[in-house]
Amino acid sequence: MYDLKFDEKGLIPVVTVDAVTNEVLMQAYMNEEALQKTLETGEAHYWSRSRGKLWHKGEESGHFQKVKRLLADCDRDCLLLEVEQVGGIACHTGSRSCFFNEIKDFGDRPGNAKVLRVLADTIKDRAEHPKEGSYTDYLLAKGVEKICKKVGEESTEAVIAAIKDDNKELANEIADLFYHLFVLMRARGMDYTEIFKVLEERHDCGADTPAREAKPKKNK
Repeated sequence: MYDLKFDEKGLIPVVTVDAVTNEVLMQAYMNEEALQKTLETGEAHYWSRSRGKLWHKGEESGHFQKVKRLLADCDRDCLLLEVEQVGGIACHTGSRSCFFNEIKDFGDRPGNAKVLRVLADTIKDRAEHPKEGSYTDYLLAKGVEKICKKVGEESTEAVIAAIKDDNKELANEIADLFYHLFVLMRARGMDYTEIFKVLEERHDCGADTPAREAKPKKNK
């Protein structure tokens, strides 16, 4: 089946990640039936080794996994499942990810793109469940014009920090700019993944950089 290498028990390991952030959500197994069901339905199905039966992820909890892409590794003996995690929870413990038992932190870890999802989710929660004194709620209540003004101010502050050659301040100002841009997207009913899609499309069409040179306008 797709030249995949199942083990002697007819299973193949599957690593499941968030399709947007690449955050590892869980690791499980599939047999041919589970793989076929996944391909047919577009929702993750696994083989439960402990229960000895097919397992439709989310059938009991409601935390389904909508499959966006399925890949095999170089040896075709392991699968990578990119999914949209419904409800934001993949683990039976109620955690978003099954990988939360830290063995050792070697320090000096780079920032992770999943913080963008956390930021977007927080802003969405404020919009849907307003809290007294929330700056996000204040901006959303004021509307797009006010938010755009703040975006302009934060952009200017980022430029000033860059000119001052202060990278720490620049990082803080860009973080502020990101926040206000995310609030603006929420006010306009947009999702940040729409921006990712645009960047991917630009990359896929052979652009040297995400910010391509604008095509010259035709004279009227």
